[in-house]
Amino acid sequence: MPSSLPPNPTVALPEWKVATLGERSVLSPLGLSKVANDEIPDYVRDGMRVLHDAELSPGEVPEVARSFEKAGPREHLYFDPKATRAAIVTAGGLCPGTNNVIRSLVLHLIHKYRIAGVLGFRYGFAGLDPASKVPPVSLSTDDVRHIHARGGTMLGTSRGGHDAAVMCDTLASHRINCLFIIGGDGSMRGAHSIALEAKKRGMQLAVVGIPKTIDNDIAFVDKTFGFETAVSMAKVAIDAAHTEALSVLNGIGLVKLMGRNAGFIAAHAALASHDVNVCLVPEVHFELDGPNGLLPFLQGRLEARGHAVVVVAEGCGVRLTQGGTRDASGNLRFASADLDIGMHLKSRIDHHFREAGIPITLKYIDPSYMLRGVPANAMDAVFCDELARYAAHAAMAGKTDVMVGRWHRSFTHVPLPLTLSQNKRIDPHKELWLAVTETTGQPRFVG
Repeated sequence: MPSSLPPNPTVALPEWKVATLGERSVLSPLGLSKVANDEIPDYVRDGMRVLHDAELSPGEVPEVARSFEKAGPREHLYFDPKATRAAIVTAGGLCPGTNNVIRSLVLHLIHKYRIAGVLGFRYGFAGLDPASKVPPVSLSTDDVRHIHARGGTMLGTSRGGHDAAVMCDTLASHRINCLFIIGGDGSMRGAHSIALEAKKRGMQLAVVGIPKTIDNDIAFVDKTFGFETAVSMAKVAIDAAHTEALSVLNGIGLVKLMGRNAGFIAAHAALASHDVNVCLVPEVHFELDGPNGLLPFLQGRLEARGHAVVVVAEGCGVRLTQGGTRDASGNLRFASADLDIGMHLKSRIDHHFREAGIPITLKYIDPSYMLRGVPANAMDAVFCDELARYAAHAAMAGKTDVMVGRWHRSFTHVPLPLTLSQNKRIDPHKELWLAVTETTGQPRFVG
């Protein structure tokens, strides 16, 4: 049955187009409006787009082809809710808000779409591999009633990939139609591999990713859930370091924060604190020694003000070595002795001031895992609920190989190949890093 909504013929570049399983013919049970400006919220037309570029130079024309498909409920569905079974997987590191997403997915799918059932596959992609011998669990509304008040994930998690063919066999054996994968860039790669395998087999499987990483480093989304909670927790640690540094003569507070390849937590926490004197992130090169190095700067800072606070992202440790051990997902272990930038800086600062004959009191704080193991704060809780609902709409409409995101405050469908095509990092030449350097007053620590 064709939609009664008028079409919107916007043409997107091929890499910006969202894959769909086929024509939609099932009327949505949501009962939303088909009339613009009605008191009831509207359904969303497939042709509605969200521009990637919001800023234009004088005389420049918006590039409509570089735009996202707008997310939201569709008037007609691909799947018949009464015959639809969904599954949820949580993978990668812990992140505040994961339980919120699980809960909202289950509640929306069951209460609003009234689907046949929801399964939770446990311990990440391992739960989709029979060799792991971890059976899935059925998720009812009662099962998820209170989980949003707890940190972590009720389904468990793990790192590392598994064979897409084996995982598709598992999904087929459980008659799964919609698969929701909650995770970071590694998890989205796993989601993409499942979507490709399902397409090769002709499986009617909608694969929808929900971006989860406190590092906020997934491309083509303005924010990932858990990030705001992590920044709030990081600020608590920075405030404690500032108090310690202020309370003694020549006090230095050193705080190491999470951020493997991107320093968004460190940058935003420094901005939130207003008490940070030096912020170090993986994207911006710095030197410790020499006339413009960090250590001489700290010495001058103590001579002038008597205290200093330094915040460093863990990913800065990659400058210490070309080696380093890796976890099951291939990520460097920045807590290992050869990559731990926090302990390295502590040692170098102690040595510098000892050689200079200047007594200092240095307090080192590493709150890393406290940032990701707590429940979501209020703003993240709202964001998690929104992401879950838009993911449910996407899957029921037959969207696949796609991630739900947000861009310019609008929720979007981002093709997984597109988001996996590049990384999101702090640009040292743009507003965020300028704000950090203006707030801290730090110079460029290079020769």
